[in-house]
Amino acid sequence: MNLSCFKAYDIRGQLGEQLNETVAYRIGRAFAEHLDAKEVVVGADIRLTSEPLKLALSAGLIDGGARVTDIGMTGTEEIYFATSYLNQSGGIQVTASHNPIDYNGLKLVREGSRPISGDTGLDKVKTLAESYDEQDVAVRLAEYAKKQMQGEFAKGEGLVDAKALKTTGQYQKQSVLPAYTEHMLSYIDPGQLKPLKLVVNAGNGAAGHAVDAIEKALQHIGVMIEFIKINHQGDGTFPNGIPNPLLPECRHQTRQAVIEHQADMGIAWDGDFDRCFLFDENGDFVEGYYIVGLLAQAFLSKDPGAAIIFDPRVYWNTQDIILNAGGRPVMSKTGHAFIKERMRKEDAVYGGEMSAHHYFRDFAYCDSGMIPWLLVTELLSNTGKPLSELVAERIAAFPSSGEINRTVDDADATLERILATYQPLAKRRDNTDGIGLEFDNWRFNLRKSNTEPVIRLNVETKADKTLLQQKTTELLALIDNN
Repeated sequence: MNLSCFKAYDIRGQLGEQLNETVAYRIGRAFAEHLDAKEVVVGADIRLTSEPLKLALSAGLIDGGARVTDIGMTGTEEIYFATSYLNQSGGIQVTASHNPIDYNGLKLVREGSRPISGDTGLDKVKTLAESYDEQDVAVRLAEYAKKQMQGEFAKGEGLVDAKALKTTGQYQKQSVLPAYTEHMLSYIDPGQLKPLKLVVNAGNGAAGHAVDAIEKALQHIGVMIEFIKINHQGDGTFPNGIPNPLLPECRHQTRQAVIEHQADMGIAWDGDFDRCFLFDENGDFVEGYYIVGLLAQAFLSKDPGAAIIFDPRVYWNTQDIILNAGGRPVMSKTGHAFIKERMRKEDAVYGGEMSAHHYFRDFAYCDSGMIPWLLVTELLSNTGKPLSELVAERIAAFPSSGEINRTVDDADATLERILATYQPLAKRRDNTDGIGLEFDNWRFNLRKSNTEPVIRLNVETKADKTLLQQKTTELLALIDNN
């Protein structure tokens, strides 16, 4: 068997041939055997196929020698938390995040919530999963079977019966939500929070239950933040579209709700809520790049001199904030595996990417979509300033294009053409991730996708919007001329 659902950093595939319950079983069994895992925590997002995949995965984990703790419907960060909190050998989240509705996937971590990627064990899990005898897998799955046919799979009812899992003595259900909620609130001083009004848009994904738990905990200690909830209930049919606020077309509802309710801030999440996206009091979307700077400043006010990690696409604003606050700026290659590895090496308190992934040392160096908005809510309360004011000065000082994607015939040839034009004029070249060229008062980063014929461009300047527009247009004209 050739499992094409294995990618460089996780597992993703189209439902059916690429990813089904048989494949999930193989992955679970291989994961347990490869890591010699004795205890593994599992969770699943709201997609209709996530629960059946999770149960089949659990059957494989059990047959691989692991005891399984199922923490229910979760976001990815709850698995990160539970793996460390419960001192597990590893953790697996079933999720396709913001992928199309006919996809699903798995995110894997080992002990200490450390990521597993292609060069740290994922390839070995793949090889082992492919090696199992097809008939043996069928026999083992039949022993856990609820139905002998997979016809109900799309409706959320699959092959494996949870009751059959429990009879093994190696499967249990447990909630870590109270402990997770307590940990989330440890990043702020809840007593300092003002009675703000927040629009929260879970996008019918997994975020709603975590927001509810945080709201209840705040109310219990007398903090009366008003949460205006839209698309709050989890619904695996995604009646309002797949939640992905990184796309401009997915932002309208949050923006309108902020304006209508005169809210202090809007917050929206992707499907498994490991990313959050913020809107100011005017309903305007705040680019993740500037949130990285805000959070860096917040952490350095509490931990002077700490290291902060950032990615190389756009960084002048972040670097400037870190240096002025007495911190230590450290650049890392883009991607969660690289950021987490560098954070551990540098003992960095925080790391951020412009794509709205935010990583925290005290969260096992993992990314969270709940901690960022809590920290920004604390900033709004402590400063008394609206979010638009907190970021306006930084946006003016370091305007940026945002990431622009272009499909090209030959990515390598395009990169060479751009280099030939601009490198002779550049003051500095950086190869941390793609090509970064720096000039007196502007710079750009150009990267090619690993999986598709796409070029990704980011441009920033020093307080010059006209130059930003000029250089962005100039670069895009060269890229498009392929």
